[in-house]
Amino acid sequence: MKKLSTLLLVIIFISCQKKHVEEVDLLLLHVNVIDVASGTITEDQLVAIKGDTITAVMSSDNADAYTAKETIDAIDQFVMPGLWDNHVHFRGGDSLISENEVYLKMFLDFGITTVRDAGGDITPAVMEWRKQIAAGTMAGPTIFTSGPKLDGSKPAWAGSIKIDSVDDIGPALDSLQSIGTDYVKLYDGNLTKAMFYEIIKAAESRGLKTAGHMPMSGDINTAIDLGLDGSEHLYYILKACSPLADSLTELGLGYGMMNTILDTYDPELAETLFKKLADNKVTVTPTLYIMKVLAELADTDHSSDSLLSKIGDGIIATYQRRIEGARKAKASGNTSRYEMRELVKTIMRPMYDAGVNIVAGSDCGASNSYVYPGESLIGELQQMVVMGLTPQEALTTSVVNGPKFFELEKKYGGVEKGKVADLLILKANPLEDIDHVLTKVFVVKGGKLVQ
Repeated sequence: MKKLSTLLLVIIFISCQKKHVEEVDLLLLHVNVIDVASGTITEDQLVAIKGDTITAVMSSDNADAYTAKETIDAIDQFVMPGLWDNHVHFRGGDSLISENEVYLKMFLDFGITTVRDAGGDITPAVMEWRKQIAAGTMAGPTIFTSGPKLDGSKPAWAGSIKIDSVDDIGPALDSLQSIGTDYVKLYDGNLTKAMFYEIIKAAESRGLKTAGHMPMSGDINTAIDLGLDGSEHLYYILKACSPLADSLTELGLGYGMMNTILDTYDPELAETLFKKLADNKVTVTPTLYIMKVLAELADTDHSSDSLLSKIGDGIIATYQRRIEGARKAKASGNTSRYEMRELVKTIMRPMYDAGVNIVAGSDCGASNSYVYPGESLIGELQQMVVMGLTPQEALTTSVVNGPKFFELEKKYGGVEKGKVADLLILKANPLEDIDHVLTKVFVVKGGKLVQ
């Protein structure tokens, strides 16, 4: 009896010494984890994923503490957060919904797991896609959307909501809130300066974020004071960096003032503005890649582009407007796009160093000629490096700064316990060379492996 009791105690003791084994859905082993924010790498890690959430990141020596439905040996590979494209468009009317839907897979093909839709005219379809993506019944990136843009009495884009007076603003914001949009996108087709300011004030009173195009008659300093959250493109930033901004506004030149603005850029005014943007947490989306594509549009043959065959005929037809515009600009001797690119090379570094929340956005979508979904975001990151940022800083503008606009840093932006399992696994280290973001092995979206 005594021997039996001793044996039972030994069995109990041994059982208590066994490690607890946690069951997860996906386990990455022997992977090098990139911390984009700090630019550091932790080698030979395991990443455990349950549902759509990362549950552990630790040394691969602890692999026996986990059992997984699927295990991937990612030895010598690198994992980072999935990319964010912070300025895309789904648009072109109901007849092009199916052609826009093709974009969803194209984004994932390039490791883009989140996009910020900056306004279009097929909002019901976009809202349905994002519902299905969230439910896991459709493959695609997480979509944050502004829904329809707010413009003046004669909107530049189909589907926009007309704002002709203060009385129009409340109902417009009501409609956006009723469908669950994520922010308010303003556009300067013929939106007046006064209405631009009033929309910001009204949105601010409701706790809604605002971003977009400012009428060239406006002042971005005033907009910041009123609560503007984001500025798309760099025209409005550059205007505020010219000592002639006020006098040019009085002449009513619109975008015709850009040549003078480029010629009168003042670094001291820029320094003051950059500090203000940073202090007020205003997000700036430079859209550098489309600037390059459009600057070279009249001289580039895109007929052999590798991704052109994936773009529908209806969307390709929308490219013609910008193509014709580029040809006319070339014929007239207008070189402002080239000059702007040269000036941008001087401002990206000081703007980043000032702490401005710069985000990478491609501006891909119908009407934006040959700016292909997925590839264009990679092009944007490459242009960030051309303009003076390091590869690590360029990646930061996508995966770290993108979530900041929506105040979602706790959910996104790192390969860490508790964060959403949207991941990009690469063969080569992108901190050494930004082109290495093209060495995709696979993507994890919402905890599920995407082939």
